[in-house]
Amino acid sequence: MINFIMQIILMSQPQQGQKPWATFIPLILIMVVFYFFLIQPQRKRQKELKNFRDSLKKGDKIITAGGIYGKINNISENIVTIDVGNNVLIKVDKSAILRSEVDIENQ
Repeated sequence: MINFIMQIILMSQPQQGQKPWATFIPLILIMVVFYFFLIQPQRKRQKELKNFRDSLKKGDKIITAGGIYGKINNISENIVTIDVGNNVLIKVDKSAILRSEVDIENQ
C-alpha cells in the first residue's frame, strides 16, 4: 500500500508543460477514497451504537465489551446495573455495552 502511494506521489511530480494543479489530482483522489471507505463507515457504526445505547431499557438482554451476558436491572445516566444470574448484580459503564443478546440469536 505504501509503495502504491509513493508511486502516485512520484508520478504526480510536475512534468514539463504540465499544469501545477494537475499534480494534486492523485492526492485528492486518495483522500476521497479514504473518506468513503474508512471514515464514513466508522461514523455510521458509531452513530448506530450511540442510538442503541440510548434506547436501552430495563429488562433488555445485553452483551458487554468484556463478553458478559446479562439482563439490565437498572439504568442511570452512565451506569447500568446488570443481573448476570443468581441475583448477582454488577455495575458497568454504559459505553461498555456493545450489543443486544437478541441480535446474536437472530444471526
